[in-house]
Amino acid sequence: MNLFLYLDRDSPVHRLDPRTKLFLMLGSFAVAVPFFTPVPLLLLLGVLLLYGALARALGNLRRIWALLVSIALVSIVSWAVFTRGPTPIFWRVSQEGLAYGLGAAVKIVAMIVSGLIFLSTTKTEEIVLGLIRLRVPFGAAFAFSLAIRMVPTVIGTAVVVTEAQRSRGLDLGSGGPIRRVRGYIPLLVPIFLHTLRNTDQLAKALESRGFGARRERTSLLEIGFHGRDVIAMASAVMILGLFALMRLAA
Repeated sequence: MNLFLYLDRDSPVHRLDPRTKLFLMLGSFAVAVPFFTPVPLLLLLGVLLLYGALARALGNLRRIWALLVSIALVSIVSWAVFTRGPTPIFWRVSQEGLAYGLGAAVKIVAMIVSGLIFLSTTKTEEIVLGLIRLRVPFGAAFAFSLAIRMVPTVIGTAVVVTEAQRSRGLDLGSGGPIRRVRGYIPLLVPIFLHTLRNTDQLAKALESRGFGARRERTSLLEIGFHGRDVIAMASAVMILGLFALMRLAA
């Protein structure tokens, strides 16, 4: 089971500079934030899906589709119930609240999809090198890379511990929802201890390699801006401009 999101594909998006892909992701966030109605946000989501198809990275959406649907449903129901409007539909739900909830759901989903495409097309080493080239301190860039690496590591540890306890007779499938949740509580202790052990070993490995001993560092990877990055940045600026005009005209 592959716990990492990066997909080793040969696509135009994979060949972009990591700083370009970072700008595209942040640009999509900047477009999504000012809008609250679903129509422009659906347009943004469509653009991101085309971008993901070009990157051949939409396969990762199958891994998180349940999460996306859950977030969307919770957002729609919450905003529809708690946002008042002058056009009631039924009970506490109004037309304005439902539209706002749909817009909020599409906004969150679009931002998650944008981040998923970025992580699916950019290696962790490329992200760190791109941040360093953007004058981010190496310690902060390295901590960010560790956070990306630790998430699948902790998930893998949880899967291993769960399967080990099931092989010893732990029943996690019977009973109601509360009983099932309570069955997972004893698994937290070995997962937590295993994570602490890995963290301690990582700290010792970094110290033995002289982490932070030199200010200037070299990298095996080489990145740089090319013509395709200029085209991608120009296209992104044009799309940002179109959405800005749409927001001003609203």
